[in-house]
Amino acid sequence: MGGHVDGFAEEAARARRALVREIEAYGALRDPAWRAAFSEVPRHLFVPSYYVSGTGGHERLRSGHPDPARRARWLRGAYRDEPLATCVRDGELVSSSSQPSLMAEMLEALDVRDGQDVLEIGAGTGYNAALLSHRLGAEHVTTVDLDEEITESARTHLAAIGYQPTVITGDGARGCPDRAPFDRIIATCTLPSIPYAWLTQCRPGALVLTPLSTGLVLLRVRDAAHAEGRFLATPAYFVALRGGNARFPRARPMGLPRPAYEDDRFRFLFTLAAESLDAREALALWQREGRPERERFGVTVSEGRQWAWLDDPEGPYAWPLPSG
Repeated sequence: MGGHVDGFAEEAARARRALVREIEAYGALRDPAWRAAFSEVPRHLFVPSYYVSGTGGHERLRSGHPDPARRARWLRGAYRDEPLATCVRDGELVSSSSQPSLMAEMLEALDVRDGQDVLEIGAGTGYNAALLSHRLGAEHVTTVDLDEEITESARTHLAAIGYQPTVITGDGARGCPDRAPFDRIIATCTLPSIPYAWLTQCRPGALVLTPLSTGLVLLRVRDAAHAEGRFLATPAYFVALRGGNARFPRARPMGLPRPAYEDDRFRFLFTLAAESLDAREALALWQREGRPERERFGVTVSEGRQWAWLDDPEGPYAWPLPSG
């Protein structure tokens, strides 16, 4: 029995090392502290089961399957650089474990420093909170999710490897005032706009990193009423924040050329400016401005208003975001 356990642990460690090499090849994990976290935190313990797409719908892979070949397939999948669907209800994806290379990119963009306090919106499996706990110490990490089943599962996974960050069941859009103030807020779910409650729970100079439209915006918080920042270059598609009204790329309107709609950069603009531009206006702007990349766009939150913009917060191209 001991040999079987040792063999499994060795196989998992080998798979983890391969994943770290793959993430490094992607261009992330330049920070040795994050490299150590991904090298030492076992992802497979956070995904004891997950779903893969099959011909008959979703197929569930799990660690406890009696067939050794199925268990081996589960372990290999746990260490692929891919998102994993961990909770599916009535055919709808409720929770997932994000793609590790994207997680690494987000965590490095968060630019955490020793002693800082981080709020995570969207507990998921607990894996991201474990990486944060490895880097900062669990006492500096708070994670929130609306679903009690998800938070309980995350808490169990975290405890199994010796981490006890604060895991809260609640509406992520409201933040976590009882644990504020925070130096960093990171969301792992898509929102339609920036919740104003987050800013009031940040220390001056804090950073907020959140999915918005189909990108990731990194905001610097000046004070409780003002934050501003630009999008990262990378595309990002996350499960919507439940409790909020997340928007997703709209269906292709009649008359919109398929090549334009299928261009990821256009769909980003089209979704970001959903409150203001119809399809033809969005396409004309996109073409006129040279098919702009995500990092030319940004978001400003100021005195109860918030808007997305191209190139300049006070420039001619700006679109209101839904009320936070």
